[in-house]
Amino acid sequence: MEQHAPANGLTLCYETFGDPAAPPLLLIMGLGAQMTLWDDDFCEGLAARGYRVIRFDNRDIGRSTWLDAPAPSIDLPALMMAAMQRRPIPGPYTLRDMARDTAGLLDALGLDAAHVVGASMGGMIAQEMAIHHPHRLRSLVSIMSTTGRPGLPGPTPEAGAVLMTPPPPNRDLYIASFAANWRVLRGGRFPEDEARDPERAARMWDRGINPPGTARQLLAIFRSGDRTPSLGQVRTPTLVVHGLADPLVRIEAGRATAAAIPGARLLEIDRMGHAIPMEFWPKIMDAIAAHCR
Repeated sequence: MEQHAPANGLTLCYETFGDPAAPPLLLIMGLGAQMTLWDDDFCEGLAARGYRVIRFDNRDIGRSTWLDAPAPSIDLPALMMAAMQRRPIPGPYTLRDMARDTAGLLDALGLDAAHVVGASMGGMIAQEMAIHHPHRLRSLVSIMSTTGRPGLPGPTPEAGAVLMTPPPPNRDLYIASFAANWRVLRGGRFPEDEARDPERAARMWDRGINPPGTARQLLAIFRSGDRTPSLGQVRTPTLVVHGLADPLVRIEAGRATAAAIPGARLLEIDRMGHAIPMEFWPKIMDAIAAHCR
């Protein structure tokens, strides 16, 4: 059941799976992605491995607080250039603010610390937590994410187009575009996932799509800069998981993340793109559970 909790002056929507007395494992989703993209079965699988799994909607997405602010104009090449030149980028918040949201959710749930698993932007938020709130993490798993270091390879043209294409204005078109976009991001054909895409898209549409929120989250990514020097001070046990076929956040970014965090282990997965296909769930769930132990 969806529940709501106060966090950092906002309200976050969350759900839990598994034994409430088990060690907590917090899942953070990526850019514009609702918590439901951590599939129910994936969460149940982690819970069956001995964890109390918590997933939630980030700010500006799903059923968490949406900011009351104008939709920002996004020019991806200009943002990338500004980041490379380390010029200031305007925006209402940063990933560090989103890390405070996440720590606030732990406070609301009465949890001193949790195993933290983040995917894509969620991995960046998890890294910010490890930098600024290290006592709140039992362990860190950063999946298909990056340090924000300028000069790392950018997305393929096809993946960049997915990032910048606004969602269609009605439910049917949204469901169709969702399937097409994830075929690009997965970097290959995964029939099990493709069969589930209409259900996933419909659930997201029905929970609420917020394009301005996605744009503000994208600004937060670029505003947050390079974490590489700060990650060198992280002492949280870290596992980095990245797909060799990732067309959006390239494998070099995963390798840079593992290299930046002392003692981090790197798990590279052949044929995996910018998604966690069902075919790889057992391998990734086992890796997460073993790392947390």
